[in-house]
Amino acid sequence: MRVLIVDDHPIIVAGCSAMLAGEGDIEVVDARDAESGLAAFIANKPDVTVVDIAMPGVSGLELTRRILEIDAQARIVVFSMNDDPIFAARAIEAGAKGYVTKNDDPFLLLKAVREVAAGGVFLMPKIANQLAFAKNSAAVSPLSALTARELEILRMLGSGLGMAEIAEATQVSYKTVANSCSIMKRKLGARTPMELMRIALEQKLA
Repeated sequence: MRVLIVDDHPIIVAGCSAMLAGEGDIEVVDARDAESGLAAFIANKPDVTVVDIAMPGVSGLELTRRILEIDAQARIVVFSMNDDPIFAARAIEAGAKGYVTKNDDPFLLLKAVREVAAGGVFLMPKIANQLAFAKNSAAVSPLSALTARELEILRMLGSGLGMAEIAEATQVSYKTVANSCSIMKRKLGARTPMELMRIALEQKLA
């Protein structure tokens, strides 16, 4: 089985690669950002692709979308620092088959890779339970009303990118980004782009 890991943290890549390769039947290739990750996916045709959400440039959610445009059968596991269930929900909506957080047992990633490679799906029980009860919860994340594209734009705003830079990175028009920002301001009760940036930082998107 061939696994592609797309993550910009060398220590995490090294640790995950060693764990997976130690299984004996897994070959690991890696990339450090979405652009090189997409190229590595095309070149290596992995059985499973593991992507981080927060990377330089576009996020793992956008990379997931682009990979599935090329291969609708691609099997993707999102591996993220963020344990907010809204990110798991958006990852699944984007087409990922699994979601694992980096602050849990690393062998859950191995379990997820094997489950997804076999054609299944994998969500950690904690995340699955939070998603199941999120609609009835009084403490729903303020980000829950945002689409995957809006989350991506908000994350980039939090990273200090301007709307023109975001438009170029996400391959959409400036007008689309501007409209998304207007919609997000209404959804999040923000009045200015600076307030959107503050929300992104408070929610640890950037």
